[in-house]
Formats: sequence, C-alpha cells, structure tokens
Amino acid sequence: MCVTAVESRPAGVALTPSPGGHRPFGARIKAFVALTKPRIIELLLITTVPVMFLAAQGVPNLWLVLATTIGGYLSAGGANALNMYIDRDIDALMDRTSQRPLVTGMVSPRECLAFGIALAVISTVWFGLLVNWLSAALSLGALLFYVVVYTMLLKRRTSQNIVWGGIAGCMPVLIGWSAVTNSMSWAAVILFAVIFFWTPPHYWPLSMKVKDDYARVGVPMLPVIASNRVVARQIVIYSWVMVAVSLLLTPLGYTGWFYTAVALLTGGFWLWEAHGLQNRAKAGVSGPKLKEMRLFHWSITYVSLLFVAVAVDPFLR
Repeated sequence: MCVTAVESRPAGVALTPSPGGHRPFGARIKAFVALTKPRIIELLLITTVPVMFLAAQGVPNLWLVLATTIGGYLSAGGANALNMYIDRDIDALMDRTSQRPLVTGMVSPRECLAFGIALAVISTVWFGLLVNWLSAALSLGALLFYVVVYTMLLKRRTSQNIVWGGIAGCMPVLIGWSAVTNSMSWAAVILFAVIFFWTPPHYWPLSMKVKDDYARVGVPMLPVIASNRVVARQIVIYSWVMVAVSLLLTPLGYTGWFYTAVALLTGGFWLWEAHGLQNRAKAGVSGPKLKEMRLFHWSITYVSLLFVAVAVDPFLR
C-alpha cells in the first residue's frame, strides 16, 4: 500500500499539518494515490484482464483492455476512497491503518469525499462511453455494494461481513467478460464464484493476525468473536468449495488441460496450507507459530497463477 511520508506517532493520534496548513505537493499526490488502495486494485485487475482473454478465446482488442483497466482502477479507487472516508474514525485507532491519509491529516475528509464521488462518476461514464453500458452498470453496482452494503451496513455489524461484502470484489470478473462480449456467461459466473469462495479464506488469516486491532474498534471480524480453531475450520470449508468450483470450467468446455493442471496443482497446495493451519489451531498453537500469514500470502499467489492460466489456456487448446 502506498503511504504518505509522515512522522511516527501512536495509533489514534492524528498528524496535525504544519503551521499555515502547509502540506508538501509530492506527499499530497502520494496521499491521493493511497486513497485508491493500489495494492488491492492490483488484485482486482488480475481477475479482470485474464477473463477478457478467455471471453475472446484469444487476444482481445488491446484498446478495450486498456480502457477496461483504466475504468476498473478509477471505479475501485473511488470505492476505496469512500471506504476510507466512512471508516476514518476506526482507521485512527487501528495500527494497520494509522498511516492512512485521512488519519495523518494529509487529506481532509471533505477532499476525500469529493475525490471518491468524482472517481465514481468519471469511471461510470468512462465505462459507458468507451467500453459498454453493461460494464458501466456492473462497475457502479460493485462500487455501491462495497461502499453501502459492506462498509456501511455489514462491516461493523456481523462476522459474515467479509463473506457477503466480498461480492464487490467478485464483480471485476463479470466486468472483464462483459467488456468483451457485452453479455454474461456461465464461465464468468463460475469465476465469480471462485473469487466469492476465495475471499474469506484469503482475508481471515490476515484478520487472525490483526484481530486485536479489530477488537479495539468493535469490528466483529470472525477471528475477533471465534477461536482460531473455529476460524481455521471455516477456512478449510471455504477452501474445499473454492477448489471444487474452480474445476467446473473444464467439464463445461470453457477451459482445457493447462488450466485444469494449474487449478489442481495450486488448489492442492492451497488445501495443504489450509489444513496445516487447521492442525496448528487444533493443537492450540498461537502467536507467530500459528503461521496464519503463510496462507494469506499464498492466497495472492494462488489467484494470480489461476487467472494467468485462464488467460493462457485459450492459446493451448
């Protein structure tokens, strides 16, 4: 995540801009970029572009890929900025978010709100005029779902927040497909489901690591209200469903041997890691020895490799 260059301070203590309100231009630019959460958007684009190759059964129009990528960044960036605006109170109290631009004072709440709304409007118009209006509707729907349903309604109320809130993160798959075909397909729905079942076991290990942060601000992430053993069991269940769903593309005729091989190998290693985490949790292991972040880091590699296979497979059939 891009962060602004600011002085160190305890979590929960906002940085006061220097006298006269001087905020360096370069740091301000970095702060506005940080509002979009670039590292999260990288994952979203990883699931968008490969689907365009699958939908085209080859190389899609490269201008269309560029337009879709830019539109996707603007839309997700707007959603992330609005998320930071809404969560600025708890971000100031959490260690992992204590350097975000609204907390440091590098960007004001009013600026953040205007920035997020502007990106939402621009991205929707961009998609509609340069891609198609189905993709524009899906993009706007994802943004509203993330901001309203996840951030405003679910995040602070239920331990299932990341399960249902993760639907917003599944939408880039549908957007990538619709950008090429201006329609939907079962292939896109299956890949949507892969990301849906991937999201909880991807995020829960991180939540296990920083559960004290979430507990401090009253956000009921599953690891906050349940034991490591319960969380690990849920991770294993979602992991098995995710791998099973990922293998549906081939029998339905959308992919061939290459994708199947990658899905089996990467999915098998995922299950190995998930069961390893469950075994450690059952044994009562905690702290650094729980090694929950191994699965978190692998989850990013897994989704990257799987979707690279989605893009490569059409060329090998």
